[in-house]
Amino acid sequence: MANKLARLLGRFGLDWFILSLIGMIILASQFPGPGIAKGPFSISSLANLGVSLIFFFYGLKLNRKKLVAGLSNWRLHLLVQAGTFILFPVLLLLLRPLLDHGDTQVLWLGGFFLAALPSTVSSSVVMVSIANGNIPAAIFNASISSLMGIFITPAWMALATGGRQNHMDMSDVVIKLLLQILLPVVLGLLLNPTRLGQVAEKYSKQLKYFDQIVILSIVYTAFSDSFDKHMFSNLGLGELCLLGACVLALFFFVYFIMNNIARLLHFNREDRITATFCGSKKSLIHGTVMAKVIFMNSPLMGILLLPVMLYHALQLISVSVIAQGMARKHKAGHP
Repeated sequence: MANKLARLLGRFGLDWFILSLIGMIILASQFPGPGIAKGPFSISSLANLGVSLIFFFYGLKLNRKKLVAGLSNWRLHLLVQAGTFILFPVLLLLLRPLLDHGDTQVLWLGGFFLAALPSTVSSSVVMVSIANGNIPAAIFNASISSLMGIFITPAWMALATGGRQNHMDMSDVVIKLLLQILLPVVLGLLLNPTRLGQVAEKYSKQLKYFDQIVILSIVYTAFSDSFDKHMFSNLGLGELCLLGACVLALFFFVYFIMNNIARLLHFNREDRITATFCGSKKSLIHGTVMAKVIFMNSPLMGILLLPVMLYHALQLISVSVIAQGMARKHKAGHP
């Protein structure tokens, strides 16, 4: 019975991780104490260490030869990165006059933070594979996007906040990102050709579970702080549903634009799938760990993560349905 339920949920992009994210929010609302506790062995402190380990293992799994080999399809790469780092933020900036005031100001900032994030790696590659797209290009673009996001995401946030966030100089944020994220990635990348790189590749599935556990701990601590400070008192079910509808509309709008640009550029079917899937997805991993640095000690962090979490869940459900539909058409011989 449990296996049947898991398969049914999997068909719609729902897995234990998305359900666990919801569980962490509920847990934080009822028992925020452990999430707001301070100390060297608190959940928050251990999550900080987990962030660095996530990116160390990420660099450890990056194969430099494969990345260099993937440079040849430059038109596809430019389209994906432009969609990820230009199209998304520009769309949110166009909406700023309508939303960046009053009760919607924080949600707009959370939406812009979502728009500034890099593309996700694992789910992009998996969905491209299901739809029979260009898998090597998906791996290349998702990996490059993750590296570029270390610099581009804080730069966009500095622009959106006028260079300061929560009374903290953005130069401090960049330094912390360099030490906590970029340095572990570079160290892992340098160690990739060694035995450690082979071990990381062999146990990549187990490392994915480690990533997800760290993310869950960050989500729990962020929402614990927000619930403890009563940050959600003005956010009801109606507003939450409206936010979900908005991020879903954002996904389909970007997906539509990317798909049509790929057609105008006469991409083949495989490249078009990779462009639309990779260019329309956002990384929850980068969202949670960067939020922990950029919005450090802010009780608003839980609210600011809401658009990212909703987008993550809804993009997985949407792309899962789309990818399976494409796979069926491809198997039937339709373009």
